[in-house]
Amino acid sequence: MKRTSLANLIGMNAYWMGLSFMWNSLHPIILPAVLLHLVPAGAKNSYLGGLTFFGLVLAMFIQPLSGSLSDQWRSRWGKRRPLALLGTGLDLIFLGLLAWSGNIWAVLVGYVGLQAASNLAQGPLQALIPDLVPRARIGTASAVKNLMDMLGLVIASLAAGNLLKPEDHHPIAILLVVMGVLVLSAGITFLTAREVPSEAVEPSLNKRIDLKEMFSFNHLASRNFIHLILSRFVFLLGVYGVQAFAQYYIQDVMRAANPVKATSQLMASLAVTLIISAMLGGWLTDRFGARRVVALASGISAIGCALLVSASDMSSLIRFAGVLGAGIGLYLTSNWTLASRLAPRQQAGKYLGMVNLATAGASAASRLLGVPIDILNNTRPGLYFGYRGLFILGAAGTLLSLLILAKVKEE
Repeated sequence: MKRTSLANLIGMNAYWMGLSFMWNSLHPIILPAVLLHLVPAGAKNSYLGGLTFFGLVLAMFIQPLSGSLSDQWRSRWGKRRPLALLGTGLDLIFLGLLAWSGNIWAVLVGYVGLQAASNLAQGPLQALIPDLVPRARIGTASAVKNLMDMLGLVIASLAAGNLLKPEDHHPIAILLVVMGVLVLSAGITFLTAREVPSEAVEPSLNKRIDLKEMFSFNHLASRNFIHLILSRFVFLLGVYGVQAFAQYYIQDVMRAANPVKATSQLMASLAVTLIISAMLGGWLTDRFGARRVVALASGISAIGCALLVSASDMSSLIRFAGVLGAGIGLYLTSNWTLASRLAPRQQAGKYLGMVNLATAGASAASRLLGVPIDILNNTRPGLYFGYRGLFILGAAGTLLSLLILAKVKEE
């Protein structure tokens, strides 16, 4: 396998910038703002959590299946890009539905459909790094992937807050921009990812898909992956909860005049530390090993979550969120590197799709926290025990993930 240049790494990972821009616009900014016009104010966390839960549960299963299907896909365009192209085309349809939706049911259909389509594309594309990058460069490639994620977060932070106003019922302008960024980033990846024709590599499987192979696993690799998935799930559960309900926290506790714009500013500040730590994580991972960096990231993230409990204004919230962001950036790069190195090369799509059981699973489970947040907030109005309990849960989860990580062997 030839050494991959930085330009190659950027090209094959460009898709993640558009994907990050889409979800970091929708989850913390667009959906919370739109739902305020459609649901009772006292139950807004519950509605937001319930809506996103169903879509994320669907994502848990679609991504590993599409990744496994791509492992056996035979075409002149390679294994990964055909399904990714189909999923991206469907993304545009459901984004259009969300842009012009006028009631909660249209939002539900658009969001759930978008989760299904997006994960159909993500499953195959996640395997591009183990497919095309030498093992010694996987840490660097994972850092570039996370850099693309962070760039998407930065662009979303700057664009969504300016293109969406609290009084807007239809997020047409921002979602048209989302479509444009997604098409541009997808085009770069589809044109620059140098896949070889898969029908020439394994012609014996050219005409049929082996369902038995899709659902079979190497037991040794599966053992490591089960512990890796569980560790990732526990880490991300609280972290995603903080992200999901940030806009409502800023509105209720920080009393921001424009919660949408304040949330965007918080995300932009957070993205700076995420970018720096994500790139640093790639170098540290290649030099010292992924497990050590994951452990360091978990400790830093726990400190960041604990500090958020004492935030008293937007300034302190941004500083404490920066600590959490540094830990998350290190974690995302090192954890993905560990997963890429442990995945059997011939089944990379399947195994890296399994990682989404933790990613989407934690994101889905975190949405269910909306109900206890509302209950605790309404029990003692003005004290907001629900939000503070969320930060404590985040700190506990990152520390617990360290104990589970000890069972993962970096081979």
